[in-house]
Parts: sequence; C-alpha cells; structure tokens
Amino acid sequence: MSEDQAAVPETLVPAVVNLVGTGPVLLGAYTIAELTAVDAIVDFLEARPSDEVIAEAVRSLAARQLLVAGDSPGQVQVRGDLGIAVAFQQRSRVVLDARATGTKPGEPWRMLLLPQPEPICLLVRIDGLGIHELGLYQTDEAVAMLTDWLPKGSVADGSGDADRLLGEAERSALVTVTQYTAKGSAETAGQSTDLILVSRDDRLHVLAPAADDRNRLEPATLSGAGVPGTLRHLLGLPAQ
Repeated sequence: MSEDQAAVPETLVPAVVNLVGTGPVLLGAYTIAELTAVDAIVDFLEARPSDEVIAEAVRSLAARQLLVAGDSPGQVQVRGDLGIAVAFQQRSRVVLDARATGTKPGEPWRMLLLPQPEPICLLVRIDGLGIHELGLYQTDEAVAMLTDWLPKGSVADGSGDADRLLGEAERSALVTVTQYTAKGSAETAGQSTDLILVSRDDRLHVLAPAADDRNRLEPATLSGAGVPGTLRHLLGLPAQ
C-alpha cells in the first residue's frame, strides 16, 4: 500500500453495504501481526510485533493470496475479506474501544466498534490469544452485541468508593470513544471520552474520570436510554 488512501473499487462499498442489509458479513479472524502487515486497525492497538513476526505474517497472507503485488513498484493489494475490512476501517472517523475484566473462556476480552457513514459498523472482537475476529453488522445489531457483552445490572445510585467497586467487581469495562482523522493508512487520534461500567451484586455502577483529575474516578450518569443509548450518544449515532 502507498502512503495515500488505499484505492477501493467504486462498486465495493455499496455492494457490501447492501449485503450487510441482509445479515452480518463475517470477515475472518486474524492475528495482530497479520493486521499490522496490512496496516489495519493497528493504530488502536498497543504492541507492534517484531519485524520477524510481521515478515512471517506477510508470507502467510501471501500464501493465502490475501496479499499480492500491486501494479506499481512498492505497492501491494489486500484482497478478499481482509481487503474489505481495511477499506471500511479507513472510512470510519470514530472508534469505540471497550476492554473488560471478568470475562469467561470463549468470550472476547476486548471489542472495537467503528461506525460507517451508512447505518453499519465494523466490529472487532479480540480474544485472550490475540485473535481478532472481524465482521460488518447493522449498527443496531452491533450496539446490541456490545451492550450484551458489557457489565449489566440495575443502575446504582452513584454512591460508593470507586477503588473498592473496581476491586470487588464481578465484571467491569473501560469504554473509550475516540474521534480521529486519517491520512492514507495513518490515523491521528483526537478528542476521546472514557466511561467505566462496573457490575457488582446485580447493580451497575457508572464511573468517569474527574474533570479536574483524570486519574481520579467519580460517579457518572448514563445519557440516553441506558447503556445502549449512551453508547449511541458517545458515537454520535442518532437515538432510537
């Protein structure tokens, strides 16, 4: 890929959007090294694999013909489902990054949600082995899946010590929504908002960094219709 925005066939996006209208479009599962090799969502991940690991990932993708030489020197083409994922990731300008504790075997511990201009979302589920499962879903379905995975309970009254709540949590999650701009395949993060959800004794506690000290947590309130309404608000999506 060049430093410019990746070229996308004109018919690809409307065709995929129409397909998502009939049901989820699953785009496969990939390692962080494979995603790094094609510069997909890596700006939202912490660790960059070693050059040796990335080189092995390139060979693996090439063997599956997901990565082939481009028409110009120094260019490559990302093909198949992985190419679709890269194309849609570059179209989004906001990402919701949710990380949970207290997850069970078989569950993801982290989820990324990248809304598109159309009412669909790119959803990434990351498991404990570092496998990234990608799919395109209608926005309402993606938000519902994320909500079902997040901590649950009747909303508490906002009292209680934050550190104690986190220490005794049955399940907790940090939700970060970040606006970003993109130039080619490089994303630049802008304004971000954090929300912490804590489930304890069938009660849902909502916390957020204090305005005067982001290292201190204080009670917060949900905006909109509960958790899904708050997620939609944070993502700039229309209320249901």
